[in-house]
Amino acid sequence: MNEQVLYQQALQILRDHGYKLTEARKQVLDILMSHAEHLTSSDILALTVKSDANIGRASVFRALDLFTDLGIIRPIYHESQSPHYVVFESNGHHAHLVCRECDKVVDLDECHLGELLDGFAAEHKFSLSGHLLELFGVCEDCSLHK
Repeated sequence: MNEQVLYQQALQILRDHGYKLTEARKQVLDILMSHAEHLTSSDILALTVKSDANIGRASVFRALDLFTDLGIIRPIYHESQSPHYVVFESNGHHAHLVCRECDKVVDLDECHLGELLDGFAAEHKFSLSGHLLELFGVCEDCSLHK
């Protein structure tokens, strides 16, 4: 899904829940949407301060907490203690391939797990609203250098 559509969806979620788009929220959202890689809160803070030095640390972390609570973003944990944040599409699907050697993360744009997951949900009498899937292995570059 393209960045502009995700941005508009995030704005709609904020409006639907009665939140305004403050300057801090706008900056954090802009940074999340404009970076292909998954950023840590420290990365987001540094980029926000670089963009607007008047935005404080607490405002950045409150924005991240709000976006997480509203389902706009999701924290993911790899080998580090710090979460990396991913923008969560409105259809509730996000999937990655993660290399165990170099920590490379590849976003999977296509998700073909719908029927399988719907079957699991039905079996357990569960109503799914989305999923975040991480598949671990070794990328081609790391395989070639072994």
